[in-house]
Amino acid sequence: MNTEASSSLPPREAMEFDVVIVGGGPAGLATAIRLRQLAVEKARELSVCVLEKGSEPGAHILSGAIMDPQALTELFPDWQERGAPLKQAVTRDEFLFLSETGARATPHALLPECFHNQGNFIVSLGEVTRWLAQQAEALEVAIFPGFAAAEVLYDDAGAVMGVATGDMGIRKDGSHGPNYERGMELHAKYTVFAEGSRGHLGRQLISRYKLDEGRDPQAYGLGIKELWQIDPARHEPGLVVHTAGWPLASDTYGGSFLYHADGGKVAIGFVVGLDYKNPWLSPFEEFQRFKTHPAIRKHLEGGKRIAYGARAITAGGILALPKTVFPGGALVGCEAGYLNASRIKGSHAAIKTGMMAAEAVFDALAAGRSRDELGAYPEAFENSWLKTELLQSKNFKQWFKKGRGLATLMTGIEQWLLPKLGIRNAPWTLHRTQADHECLEPAAKHAKIDYPKPDNVLTFDRLSSVFLSSTNHEEDQPSHLTLKDAAIPVSLNLPVYGGPEARYCPAGVYEFVGEGADTRLQINAQNCVHCKSCDIKDPTQNIVWVTPQGGGGPNYPAM
Repeated sequence: MNTEASSSLPPREAMEFDVVIVGGGPAGLATAIRLRQLAVEKARELSVCVLEKGSEPGAHILSGAIMDPQALTELFPDWQERGAPLKQAVTRDEFLFLSETGARATPHALLPECFHNQGNFIVSLGEVTRWLAQQAEALEVAIFPGFAAAEVLYDDAGAVMGVATGDMGIRKDGSHGPNYERGMELHAKYTVFAEGSRGHLGRQLISRYKLDEGRDPQAYGLGIKELWQIDPARHEPGLVVHTAGWPLASDTYGGSFLYHADGGKVAIGFVVGLDYKNPWLSPFEEFQRFKTHPAIRKHLEGGKRIAYGARAITAGGILALPKTVFPGGALVGCEAGYLNASRIKGSHAAIKTGMMAAEAVFDALAAGRSRDELGAYPEAFENSWLKTELLQSKNFKQWFKKGRGLATLMTGIEQWLLPKLGIRNAPWTLHRTQADHECLEPAAKHAKIDYPKPDNVLTFDRLSSVFLSSTNHEEDQPSHLTLKDAAIPVSLNLPVYGGPEARYCPAGVYEFVGEGADTRLQINAQNCVHCKSCDIKDPTQNIVWVTPQGGGGPNYPAM
């Protein structure tokens, strides 16, 4: 039984549950809720625990977000009566193709289905998550916020038997401070992992059990978001604007969203595919530049930026979806990669997969099983509306590697024309062969990008942005941004790729300081907003994100 890292340390206390869920986002909470719903319906005893690394459920949640309520309605048919914070229905869709100064709108009749949002809601996913946590607690789910699962525990047969939280009170130099405390072990008959995109433990499980064998390499995007309180005269509640084109090059996957939410607020964001080639590109600076476009700035002028955040999204779709079960557990939501990149929506998929996993777990426990493979979960996915939806968008991201013009044409064919002909699944399939970090090219192949300085009215720098995310980590703790080889940033990344760490991070975590032989990479871990971009995009995969102590990180109030 692999439960102790070192015999010199005091033993960890252990707690026993029927089910442990790692991650208190929509996927994890939907799993917990559905389990307890079934337990109440069938009058069975069932203990369920949710570990959440944020200071509270929702603290680390960031999304656009437009929510398709289909899965939520399956989980809670009476969600409106229960006061779910889905307050602003979408009233109008716009899709713009931007040039540097112009904007061409797509006629509504020609918009592919994936960009139609009738029946959907503009939400704060953080608020939705807090509401889901309240529903879970009402069903007697034990939620432990501020405790990050730092280690997977395995039994003697090699099955997952639970997780351990990280030790607390370790100083930056590795010594134990006066408040040192061992982590806690949480043992379970089944453990469900719902950490979100590029989950720290999910990544280990995928590798250990070879869950991605025979699948396309996973693809990611970096989503950067700001929340604005805008001039009431410019506010159109329910308006949804998506754009493609400027400022990104035609071979770079990405686009934007601008959602007029309730209360005079606008959520504005920019997504850049992390398979981009040019190491001089900065997703953060591209976002700031995007806001200066006449078609965008007209929404924001006279307003005030009130929040900022960033998060990677798992965007490889169904062709990159790993096997989602293994002895003792399952992957749900964005941990696995169920997001539909063409719709820019994942919360409905997170809730649906959590429900399907919960039903498989409940039936297994009722049959007296434990720590085996939950085959009923992937079987349920095979017969679900979610699989049908994801199949329709299977090629969406791949077309962008062939240029924006062809991608636009083929998206129109696959998601506008073919459905009109009764064909939901295109009869052709495009596969990816490269992981995102393998796409980065040497700096010498590309011209530097000259980004304008921020005006502090419409555009801003990274540090003032991070301030708005309320990010905090205890300073006297080991960095959670670890290097396999401390020499690589200066010996390879800087001379070959121009030091891309300083540009792909949207929080100013990485900076090269000093000159000549004294040059070194400085890691400002206290700035980290947990977006995971460094873990994904580092060209040598030298950076590994691990869980910080306690509930550190961003503290998003309404993102």
